[in-house]
Amino acid sequence: MNEPTLDDEEDPGPGTAPDPGSGMLRVFGRQLKRFRIRAGIERPDFGDRLGYSVSTIAAYEQGRRVPPPRFIDQADDMLDAGGVLKEMKEEVARAQFPAFFRDAAKLEAEAVELHVYANQAIPGLLQTEEYARAVFGMMRPPLDEETIEQRVAARLMRQEVFAKHPAPLMSFVVDESVLRRPIGGKTVLRGQLEQILLAGQRRTVEIQVMPLGSEENAGLAGPFTLIETREGRRIAYVEVQNVSHVHVERRPVWGLEIKYGILRAQALTPRASLGYVEKLLGEL
Repeated sequence: MNEPTLDDEEDPGPGTAPDPGSGMLRVFGRQLKRFRIRAGIERPDFGDRLGYSVSTIAAYEQGRRVPPPRFIDQADDMLDAGGVLKEMKEEVARAQFPAFFRDAAKLEAEAVELHVYANQAIPGLLQTEEYARAVFGMMRPPLDEETIEQRVAARLMRQEVFAKHPAPLMSFVVDESVLRRPIGGKTVLRGQLEQILLAGQRRTVEIQVMPLGSEENAGLAGPFTLIETREGRRIAYVEVQNVSHVHVERRPVWGLEIKYGILRAQALTPRASLGYVEKLLGEL
């Protein structure tokens, strides 16, 4: 049986695309298939050599799934692609994120400072794998299992920013209600609070709690993130109900900077906040 040509449109099936409009995956898939055919390797053999099933290789070539970085490196070397596939690795990785977050994810990865206010869920940069999976599992309309796993992997990939040298300066103001909400159950919440305590021990990270008993809270309008780039640009990211906006104009960014400064003043100090998280952990 002849293999489909590069121009064949194969039906990806319902609910399998990682995100509508993710053209980068299709571009990568076509290049992957082109190099494989040029090398004279059939899909089954290609999959066997790299340790992937035929259906997985087909999904990568059709742009229906996000290939992991390790696969891209191996495929580039095996197919003698001359680095073409490797050069696409960063953009392919961004395709794991929902469309509304991709620009912010790129800015976040390149930031020298990150400041986050959260009053709905634990910030993604601090989430455990179990907590993230519970969050995505609660989405309505529900996400299919493959998309959930891709989103979880993408969220954990974002946390590689902690390992950068030099690491960006990060601060978080988290509403106490978020720390008490047992998303995924008490066991998941316990692991999440322990993760926060570990993150708070980093010299480049400060975590503050906005207590429920506080009579003042400047953040009632919702969560946001402040980003400073290597070039000194100051940017703000705001998201609600999967609708997001990246602010680059000085006036709205300035307004959120003022708000964040007030929030930090209203919240518990970083040291007191970690003590408070320990207290909450002891209550579980």
